[in-house]
Amino acid sequence: MIPRADAEELLNSFIENDALRHHCQMVATAMEAYANHLSKSNTEIEEWWIAGLLHDIDWEKHPDEHPNYAIEHIFPMYDISESVVEAIKAHAPERTGKSPLTEIERYLFACDELSGFMHAVSLMRPTGFEGMKPKSVNKKLKTANFAANVSREDINKGAELINKPLNEHIQFLIEIFESK
Repeated sequence: MIPRADAEELLNSFIENDALRHHCQMVATAMEAYANHLSKSNTEIEEWWIAGLLHDIDWEKHPDEHPNYAIEHIFPMYDISESVVEAIKAHAPERTGKSPLTEIERYLFACDELSGFMHAVSLMRPTGFEGMKPKSVNKKLKTANFAANVSREDINKGAELINKPLNEHIQFLIEIFESK
């Protein structure tokens, strides 16, 4: 498996946009936290973190081919496990035809859109994630023109895929992001 430092260097070589890098790091943080919470092995924890970090690596330079460009042209050149590649493929089922089935695939799908949405909510608050409550995130979810490009359907589907009530999933991520 590609070491963390190499994965970060790889990400930075493909993504120049600081907001997109931040998003990838947030998803990696969420994935690592869930892997720890689920008592995964050290190897699995690394895979979950790598999947979160690299899931949007081709978005900036190849948005029309995302994530297929990375799957076909980037990942084969590096030591990236098949479970990570499959998770990244499954985080965009409408583009790849692969639904999230395995645990890593379901959690990546569940953490991606919600992490981005919660970051947008945190930017509207003077204290960021500190003191954030699921209620305030849910209120923003009901505001159609707030972060309008974020799929509410995918956020709800993600919580279902990991068998968590949405509020519980939101609270878990608040606690993770608040501590960062």
